[in-house]
Amino acid sequence: MVAVAGIPFDENSSFMRGPALAPAKIREAFHSDSANYWTELGRDLKASTDWKDVVDLEVGGKDAFEKIATQVSSLLKNNDKLFLLGGDHSITYPIIRGFHTRYSDLTILHLDAHGDLYDDFDNNPHSHASPFARIMENKLAKRLIQIGIRTLNQHQREQVKRFNVEVVEMKDWDDATRFSFDGPVYVSLDMDALDPAFAPGVSHYEPGGFSTRQVLGILQNLKGNIVGADLVEFNPTRDPSGVTAMLAAKLYKEIIDLLIRIK
Repeated sequence: MVAVAGIPFDENSSFMRGPALAPAKIREAFHSDSANYWTELGRDLKASTDWKDVVDLEVGGKDAFEKIATQVSSLLKNNDKLFLLGGDHSITYPIIRGFHTRYSDLTILHLDAHGDLYDDFDNNPHSHASPFARIMENKLAKRLIQIGIRTLNQHQREQVKRFNVEVVEMKDWDDATRFSFDGPVYVSLDMDALDPAFAPGVSHYEPGGFSTRQVLGILQNLKGNIVGADLVEFNPTRDPSGVTAMLAAKLYKEIIDLLIRIK
């Protein structure tokens, strides 16, 4: 069983707030009459009994990260796989802490415009610009592969070397690339991995990113034991037309299908 849960948390956003509103907006778009519940590979998610939405995790208070990690760990005891809807990207750190209670040899495939490897961004070590530094320094993943990156500065390049991160910058991307993994895999998808022409509803515009079709191709061709995923950094306050919400709902469908499809 795949369990889906929202994490409406954006307190570690550095530029603007808004991603906490995303889980509700993604669900609203998913259920919109303007589309249907079928995935591109032919699964009717409305009829499927292989997944369930357990609504939102409790994230209030100063101990939000502890709550997220504990609830993720608990959900993993009763479900085969988890899909978490952010929220800003800082939530990936406590999510992976929760996953580490079950998976000690996790590989992370991270799609993003940003490396999110800052040691301490704006005096906040838990910034949404820092989750993968926290994950790697605490040895919560054995391997981190980042794709779509197009903002690496000198500090982050040093962090890449420090943590032995495998980075495919967007300028070097080849559409023929396919990923096949041994062991458990977690996929973290930041909406700004896509070019803002496709996903304008994000806080940080970084031109030159993936197209929708490129991201779908990556997801649909993944091979390995995909045990979890998150979709983060959709900001509804910058999406008055709703186009990014519908894109997020499309990715929502395809990621659920990926988690069900790959055993």
